[in-house]
Amino acid sequence: MTEEGVGDLNDLVERRLRKLRELKALGIEPYSGPWDARDRAGQLAAGYGTKSKEELEAAPPEVSVSGRLVAVRDFGKATFAHLLDGTGRIQLYLKKDVMGAEKYSFFGKYVDIGDIVGASGPLFKTRTGELTVEVRDFALLSKALRPLPEKWHGLQDVEIRYRQRYLDLIANPQVKEIFRLRSSVIKAIRDFLEEEGFIEVETPMMHRVAGGAAARPFKTRHLALDMDLYLRIAPELYLKRLLVGGYERVFELNKNFRNEGISTRHNPEFTMLEFYMANRDYVFLMSFTERMFTRIAMKTLGKIKFPYGDTEIDLTPPWPRYPMLDIMREKGVPAEAFRDPAAARQWAAGKNMEIAPGASFGKVLDEIFKEMVEPTLIQPAFITDYPVELSPLAKRKPSEPSLVERFELFIAGREIANAFSELTDPLDQRERFLRQVEEKAGGEEETHPMDEDFVRALEYGMPPAAGEGVGIDRLMMLLANVASIRDVILFPQMKPE
Repeated sequence: MTEEGVGDLNDLVERRLRKLRELKALGIEPYSGPWDARDRAGQLAAGYGTKSKEELEAAPPEVSVSGRLVAVRDFGKATFAHLLDGTGRIQLYLKKDVMGAEKYSFFGKYVDIGDIVGASGPLFKTRTGELTVEVRDFALLSKALRPLPEKWHGLQDVEIRYRQRYLDLIANPQVKEIFRLRSSVIKAIRDFLEEEGFIEVETPMMHRVAGGAAARPFKTRHLALDMDLYLRIAPELYLKRLLVGGYERVFELNKNFRNEGISTRHNPEFTMLEFYMANRDYVFLMSFTERMFTRIAMKTLGKIKFPYGDTEIDLTPPWPRYPMLDIMREKGVPAEAFRDPAAARQWAAGKNMEIAPGASFGKVLDEIFKEMVEPTLIQPAFITDYPVELSPLAKRKPSEPSLVERFELFIAGREIANAFSELTDPLDQRERFLRQVEEKAGGEEETHPMDEDFVRALEYGMPPAAGEGVGIDRLMMLLANVASIRDVILFPQMKPE
């Protein structure tokens, strides 16, 4: 930190800055090179935690650790401290007549809570049975100029927790476990799909034509090419181009970007899994999804029944399947709402639902579904057979051409996955794109222009296929038992301070 702006810092920070200047004046580098940390707190606890005090005294192992000081208790000629590394805590014991007066005095004068240090010495147990390193040597590795916040060990302020995630990770060990779980979930997904014959691919994150989902994109400008580009809202149209090209099973774990509001369920930047397979349909995908989700839960949680909020989620297959319009009727939506856009809008208004003025008929039905049905779907359930207006990329049901072969998976009252038999008819696809263009001209903000290249790809022939998108962040909310999407994204989007 530079000296500029020091006047705005509190007294504690100013005190640490003075120590920093003194260290540099003494020729001591307060941001030194790496420490040979051969040992980790968690590994030491696992390896020696069950040994008795006497067993350790008989053959004390020499250990070397590094991490952040999170507590210091000074008793004059001896000091106890706690060091936190990526695996847990371990106690340090610093004694003047063991370390020597000079090193002991240096520690007391220049080292603060929050500093990152290295320490080595024999391992022993205190009278209370706590594993402790008797420090023979130590080094200041990184001087912390800002003290940890007051009551940092119980940091609850969500603004601080999300905005300064580094403090949240220091203060709340359970937060680290959530993101370790997230890493395990991603690995379990990759392992499952690769065992099923999929290959992982990467598709562009900047698109000339936004498409693949109903959402508002972020817009940017490519200066060299002098053209507008859009951050992708979905990778779907590129992944299906790969099916045209001859790949039969592909998946991508990707970042998508949607220019929408921020809430406990939405972040403008989010992670999706999308996968596509040739010669399969949405019925096959339902059983495939059951297998995938139960496998992920077993690999990461060790069980398929687990708590979420005030209930227990049970992933035991098979999961019920409800046609969308049928379950809406069961929840009290009248028959005329499915036939007449004006009637649907009027009924929704009577229920105090907010419907955008330019919303299409399909969008109105979708809003009614979200209000009347979605919150009731706690245990896993597939909602199937959506109106074609809601699904411009899905194949029509041969028996009911006004519907498509599509399902959404709901768990804990929220959508987790969306899938369908893919539309492979280029003429039908062109007509649906043209209808979207008309809707956009009429004020529907979440529809998009014609993607001529995608239609051209379909004209070369795409095999029958099924595809699915899974919201990784929402899946993580479920498995980690948290209510906000911000708890499973390391650095969620926030308003400026």
